Amino acid sequence: MGLLRSRRIPGNAPDESPYYGELAARKGAEAPRSPIKGAAAGRDRLPSMASRSPRRARGVNPRMDSAGDATVITTGSGGEALAGDADEAAPPPASVAARPRLGVLRHRHYRNIWLSAFVSNIGGWMEAIGIQWVMTEMSQTPQWVAAGHPSSEMMMGYLGAAQLGPTLVLGIVGGLTADRVNRKVLLLVTQAMLMLVAGFLMVSAFADILSPALLLCVSLANGITIAFNFPAWQVLTPRLVPREELTAAINLNGIQFNMARVVGPALGGVLLHLYGSPVLFAINTASFLVILFAVSGTPSAPAPPSAGASPWQRTAEAARFVWTHRGAFRVMLGLVVFSALAGPLLRMLPVFVSKVYHANEDTFGVMLAVMGGGAVLGGLSMRFVPAWYPKHHFIPLSMMLGGLFLTGFAVATSLGLAAAMIFICGVMWMWTFNSSMAALQLLVDDRMRGRVMSLCNTVVFGAMPLGSLLAGLIGELASGSSGDGFGVQVGVGSMAVALAICGLVMLIWRTPEIDDLPPTDPGYTRRPGLLRGVTAAAHRPR
Repeated sequence: MGLLRSRRIPGNAPDESPYYGELAARKGAEAPRSPIKGAAAGRDRLPSMASRSPRRARGVNPRMDSAGDATVITTGSGGEALAGDADEAAPPPASVAARPRLGVLRHRHYRNIWLSAFVSNIGGWMEAIGIQWVMTEMSQTPQWVAAGHPSSEMMMGYLGAAQLGPTLVLGIVGGLTADRVNRKVLLLVTQAMLMLVAGFLMVSAFADILSPALLLCVSLANGITIAFNFPAWQVLTPRLVPREELTAAINLNGIQFNMARVVGPALGGVLLHLYGSPVLFAINTASFLVILFAVSGTPSAPAPPSAGASPWQRTAEAARFVWTHRGAFRVMLGLVVFSALAGPLLRMLPVFVSKVYHANEDTFGVMLAVMGGGAVLGGLSMRFVPAWYPKHHFIPLSMMLGGLFLTGFAVATSLGLAAAMIFICGVMWMWTFNSSMAALQLLVDDRMRGRVMSLCNTVVFGAMPLGSLLAGLIGELASGSSGDGFGVQVGVGSMAVALAICGLVMLIWRTPEIDDLPPTDPGYTRRPGLLRGVTAAAHRPR
């Protein structure tokens, strides 16, 4: 989106991720590695992967607490992917006798970044709904349609490709750059460039010269800059808080981001309806001043010392690990499938609001906020998933349910029903990404965790615009010249059905290696079956 870009500081995501994956880069997206060697942070202090299996009770698969993994997994440690210090094993967190009143926010630099990122993320979401709505409206005018230009569905796909495509092409190059220069300087430079892009968009809107072509060019410039900005953000939080407090900082970052994606779209939709897009673009441009001021006050971050192997060799090693490790490969494949097939929901939402519900821009903002609320609930509810329920069951189950509810959203013509469906889609989005990224981090040795997570970020972000383009093409073919909402429903609905089928297949034919289960483990079973996949009875403690 971003102009849909994420500027949150270390945290979720890909909510990305984490959440929402495409909002995980702009003014503060990062998710540092876990401070616990061989595992991600959470309530279960897992031993290293080399020693875990012999101590495992029958069928018990420790699950990370949502307070730890709900934010780590959105983007992983991509910014440290090729940095020399990214592959260092971190010591276990020390016990703290008394919890300070302000907790991790007592650290001044972190507190400043946290508060400024919250303000900046609100501005980012406002710009996101503004640019998507403007593109949707412009591509539905009679002049545009009469000229034979692409449909609004297709233009939204092009917009997604312009915004996120550069990450697929330049993501690794951005990581290499961050490995060779002062990260603080790189962060300030790229943030200033992003502010210039946002300022140009604001001036163009006030001058009333916006056009679909100009929006695509601005989005492309934005995406190229993000490819270099993203890695610098990902190493920010570890420099601001002690390692034993990293988990708390990551969790707080996720809370901040989710709060912003509820407030920003809702408030932005109202302002868009009352005052138009120029006001939203102006607010977003001004929000860069806040984050630039906060970053300028952080400690310097010189480039880490170079390791023995070249960065490209180390990246190739990470790629070989993902390709040859059955569990890691299936997790990565699942993330790519989910990103490509579920991603069009966010991209095509303004088209649904305009063509299917026949509503205006404030409704678009409310729908985004509703999905954000579902994501908040999804992150909080992770802690109630039984610790014994394995990820190689939970991930495909979340994918399948996500596909089913996304299908329900696609076919709904009632705004109330659609809001209920998109709320649950937000829950499933968080469940899928949180569990997948947590599983991947647990599978990877500390020595290469940063590189693997960076590779994952690049692939996942790259899959989203491809899915949006495909959904737009299907929608255009389905609607023809009618210009109604049937095309976008078919485009997103077909992707949703494919997602549900993929999740169903993965749930029936499961991959125990996702949980690092050896064939000798009592809970290891490849016996197919839908009921076995849902109940995970073989893993339930006796």
